[in-house]
Amino acid sequence: MPWDSIRMNSGDSIPSIAFGTWTLGNGQGPIDQVMQALDNGFNHIDTAQVYRNEAEVGTALRETGLSRSDVFITTKYSGTNGLDIDSSIRNSVAYLGVQYVDLYLIHSPRLAVPDIPTVWAKMENIKKAGLARSIGVSNFDEKDLEILLASAKIKPAVNQILLHPYVYRRQLPILEYAAKHGIVIEAYSTLIPITHQLGGPLDAPLNAIASRLRATTDQVLLAWAKAKGAVVVTTSSKETRLQGYLAAGDIGLTQKDIDAIDAAGAIGEKREIAKATLRKLAICGMVGAVVFATCSYFNIRVY
Repeated sequence: MPWDSIRMNSGDSIPSIAFGTWTLGNGQGPIDQVMQALDNGFNHIDTAQVYRNEAEVGTALRETGLSRSDVFITTKYSGTNGLDIDSSIRNSVAYLGVQYVDLYLIHSPRLAVPDIPTVWAKMENIKKAGLARSIGVSNFDEKDLEILLASAKIKPAVNQILLHPYVYRRQLPILEYAAKHGIVIEAYSTLIPITHQLGGPLDAPLNAIASRLRATTDQVLLAWAKAKGAVVVTTSSKETRLQGYLAAGDIGLTQKDIDAIDAAGAIGEKREIAKATLRKLAICGMVGAVVFATCSYFNIRVY
């Protein structure tokens, strides 16, 4: 099972794995890394206005010599420098050196000023003008999507969200709402459980599954996201890892594997919620102690 393309409600298809430029910065580094990704078989590049490396992506695209139709390009309206959507998309296609992007996203519902319907109407005009073949959103929850769809003439093709096993239960309502309305989910930061949260409940099932399948734990996580029907956005500066990510498309998890990952993820999510609650209580306690001490010092009664 390779990383097949997924049909969107716009009628176009999106490659189900993308190389993301979020953490790459700018300069020669991202040019080299995007070229490396393209040379190794990635055909979907995910960038954004706020990443400030759209121009580097454009340089890499030109230097590879690939034709426009060979690469699916996603970028996002991030409200950078206070620019409006119309100015932003025109700047983006100029930086990228293309006449259109394949997918244009609103990076966050916070950018929907004055409101979601007004901003989405502008996105629809961008699609009608031919500057984006498909339009979508990022980090929208089901309530945001409900507001959008109430006035939309064109449905969002995609909702790009944080998705890994430790947040799966929390994000499930978004996945279910998207599925109901034919919106493709894109997953970013899927590898967080092994890059930033090692030592959690997921370690055991990921290691066991990886050992059985002769795979790596990052490949298992990517295969999990794929099994959830999501387009995966990932990145690495290491060529061997990029090759491994592409090979993960051939990994078939059993339902038992998926259930084990989901169960461990739910345990980890509960632990994180408990830790966050304790941190809040600790902060409230410290603030209360400071207030009480201050009042005592100035002989102010607080009861």
